[in-house]
Amino acid sequence: MLEGQAARQGWQGMQLRHDINLPASASNLAECAGTLQVQATGDAPSAMQRQQLRVSCADGWTLSATGQAHVFLPVVHAAGIIDRGQTLTSNDLKLQRINIAKARRGYYNHLDELVGLAAKRRIRAGQTITPALLEQAMAVRRGEPVKMIANNDGIEASASGEALADGQPGDVIRVRNTRSGKVIEAKVLEPGVVTSTF
Repeated sequence: MLEGQAARQGWQGMQLRHDINLPASASNLAECAGTLQVQATGDAPSAMQRQQLRVSCADGWTLSATGQAHVFLPVVHAAGIIDRGQTLTSNDLKLQRINIAKARRGYYNHLDELVGLAAKRRIRAGQTITPALLEQAMAVRRGEPVKMIANNDGIEASASGEALADGQPGDVIRVRNTRSGKVIEAKVLEPGVVTSTF
């Protein structure tokens, strides 16, 4: 079950440990001459949750047991302190192996999934990075220069401006034309580029 889940989710570097707890009565059973059959009998929705198992031997005995899988994956952690709003680079990140069965808030297994995203809040050095800590990076930040473009009947003009607010692609923000000082509303197109909305 876990190997199938690993293939579906693209896990890399998985290490697996499986603990099975047998009842005390198991010590009274005869050694099984054949191959033991182990079957999950409960309704645990995930292979990483505690499972009810039936262990049976062709020699004629069966017993109930519980099993717990421990899946260890290299998971993305903060290499150092990451400030709120900081756009992540590969230098900000490191992989560290953890038991993902205990990672209830989620995790990332690939560094490249996070590069270019931004921290919603300050992240401690060594902290596991979870989806709740990240958001899309701002394409435009308040106070930064932007290129303002305008299209009219196939004619395109551009000017330099200053963003008066943060914005992601699709957001409408106020921008000041650095030459005229005029403030307009503009839609963020991509990093450093906005277009007038009129």
